[in-house]
Amino acid sequence: MTDKIVKDPKEWKEQLTPEQYEICINHGTEPPFSGKYNDSKLQGSFKCVCCGENLFSSNSKFDSGSGWPSFWEPVSEDNIEYISDTDYGMVRTEVNCKKCGSHLGHVFDDGPKPTNQRYCINSLSLKHEKDE
Repeated sequence: MTDKIVKDPKEWKEQLTPEQYEICINHGTEPPFSGKYNDSKLQGSFKCVCCGENLFSSNSKFDSGSGWPSFWEPVSEDNIEYISDTDYGMVRTEVNCKKCGSHLGHVFDDGPKPTNQRYCINSLSLKHEKDE
């Protein structure tokens, strides 16, 4: 793992759309069923929109019915950072890109086998790339 990417808010605002900035930097959440990857059947890799780190594969994507793209595992645990989130009176586990700290979404223990995990991820925090 390389050193963590650190940018000031001005640099992120120059790189990201206002909507991406709200999700990735301000830890926002896009409305359910609004993201471009929610119903996507695209094959390939889903990478961090901020730094390009490879995060999820279409091979682990599933339809959770939650309104957000869902995956049952990341490409590598080394690429994900887990943080306890107790906002809004809930206890959840926030999922961030380990390389740049971008907020991705949350992970829950109600996913499919083999991991029983549901990584509930904002489309705006991802960019898709076809596998070569």
